Amino acid sequence: MAESSARRVVIAGASGLIGSALIASLRGDGVEVTSLVRHAPTDAHEKQWLQDASPLDPDVIAGADAVVCLNGASIGHFPWTPSYKSTLLWSRITPTRTLAAAVRALGADAPALVNASATGFYGSQPGAVLTEDSSRGQGLLADICVDWEEAARTAGDAARVAMLRTAPVVHEQGVLKPLLLLTKLGVSGPIGRGTQVWPWITLDDEVRAIRHVIDSDIAGPVNLTGPTRATANDLGFALARRMNRPYVLRAPVWGVKLALGTDATEALLTSDADVRPTVLEKSGFRFTHRTVEDAVASAVPAHDAA
Repeated sequence: MAESSARRVVIAGASGLIGSALIASLRGDGVEVTSLVRHAPTDAHEKQWLQDASPLDPDVIAGADAVVCLNGASIGHFPWTPSYKSTLLWSRITPTRTLAAAVRALGADAPALVNASATGFYGSQPGAVLTEDSSRGQGLLADICVDWEEAARTAGDAARVAMLRTAPVVHEQGVLKPLLLLTKLGVSGPIGRGTQVWPWITLDDEVRAIRHVIDSDIAGPVNLTGPTRATANDLGFALARRMNRPYVLRAPVWGVKLALGTDATEALLTSDADVRPTVLEKSGFRFTHRTVEDAVASAVPAHDAA
């Protein structure tokens, strides 16, 4: 991508899949990165926060071009017990509110707040084409995303605030993680009908899109999802072909719900959401991986596809 206009970026949630890749990309282009961490800092580029209910000192983010908040407990942890559902919410809302308060305190001199959200905002809306102007959906993840974005908006009107409605990342440590073993064992197949539309994005395009948002004037919600519609079967078939394995064993919805719980199944596996990256494409962003087949090929090394 083109050289970044950002000189310094503060990142929270830096140790995750997306955060780690974003830091490497920014630093590779000479951008100074400060990481907000929960542990004791190990170098001058780390600042500790969220040890208690104390606010974040606005001086930590002062002078930055953008603050990127990627915090959030994994939605891939099962089962979603009542306690873990609370963790899913707390781990997103608390860091976001804390950063938003620091941004608000800096007024007109505040950096942009680029905050995580998810395509779960739209819930399941079969047959609809979903853009950033579409209505919210129903369900636990939609409820969490609505609260998450409202927390980001508390940064105030003086700051540019962008909400990254990110799709599941097609990566060995992302949405492919639970599918790789099943496919390798030859026991993969449709989940329910398999025709439900799944939003997706590659890690490379996710990082490039976040940097594009940082360097642009984009504000409000922005869908970070691949540009081509794909069903659960499209992803499953692509992975099976890549690994030279069959894709025939259908998983009944009732069985998946029994194993993972109703909330997780409906939010992650049977949800049908044709989410389009309208804001990104209108702002000139160009995807490296335009189809889910390209995404799988880029994510699964050739030696794993034997």
